[in-house]
Amino acid sequence: MKKKTIIFTVCIVLLLAAIGIVTYMLMKEKKAHYSLNQEFVLDKNDLENEYYRFSKQYDEIKTTVKNDSLASLLDKEQQKSQRLLEELRSVKSTNATEIRRLRNELSTLRRVMVSYINQIDSLNQLTTRQRQQINDISAKYDVASKQINNLSEEKRSLSEKVTLAAQLDASNVWMEAKNKRGKTAKKVKDCVKFAVGFTISKNITAEPGMRTIYVRISKPDNAVLSDGGTFKFENREIPYSIKKSIEYRGEETPVTVYWDVKEFLYPGTYRVEIFAGNSMIGSSSFTLK
Repeated sequence: MKKKTIIFTVCIVLLLAAIGIVTYMLMKEKKAHYSLNQEFVLDKNDLENEYYRFSKQYDEIKTTVKNDSLASLLDKEQQKSQRLLEELRSVKSTNATEIRRLRNELSTLRRVMVSYINQIDSLNQLTTRQRQQINDISAKYDVASKQINNLSEEKRSLSEKVTLAAQLDASNVWMEAKNKRGKTAKKVKDCVKFAVGFTISKNITAEPGMRTIYVRISKPDNAVLSDGGTFKFENREIPYSIKKSIEYRGEETPVTVYWDVKEFLYPGTYRVEIFAGNSMIGSSSFTLK
């Protein structure tokens, strides 16, 4: 009888120890999850602050502009930045893909603003004091851009935790303007076709098979070159320039696509974005003269 009592007591002790260990592990996991969510919230808050400061800086620039048409364009860009800020505020802090898209949108807005600053300077209608104000604002944008790049680098490992390990990645993105003879066009006015190329990186965890790739080419005014085709991205339909199906076997896969120019093009910065599996897998910008 005494032996059974001892065995029973030992079992109770072991059971209580097991419950304690499980409770400890659950608390530890909950704490880690909370910490990760807090990092997402901080990331989103930082981006919201960047958008807010960026929108307010339009007011500084507009005080130096005397050209009505240019002032109107600045108003439109400011409204766009405010609209994107509202989008960001409605996005969940854990939606890493949407936050990454909005961060890229902010980078595009900054490049557009810098181009407007250059136009303002070329009008030669500003006083020396006004030019100094523009230079100061440009310097602020350079500092902000470096801060965002550093933030992106610091948060990259965190973003990777919420993305699929099998997601494709496009690298070595390039774009070349072609003339009527199929050679490189030295000026954008001679361009009749765009050639866009990139490499789908090796990923042994990605499931092999046919993949649909969408390529978006955006003009300096952010309008997308498109024949009207759209694809679903983050629960909304967005236009694309080129659609291509490829067979992916987990190895490096070079891809080249072409876009026939059907409208007037002008010099400036053109952006190429590549999508697959409801994710943007690569992008780059190119300046055409």
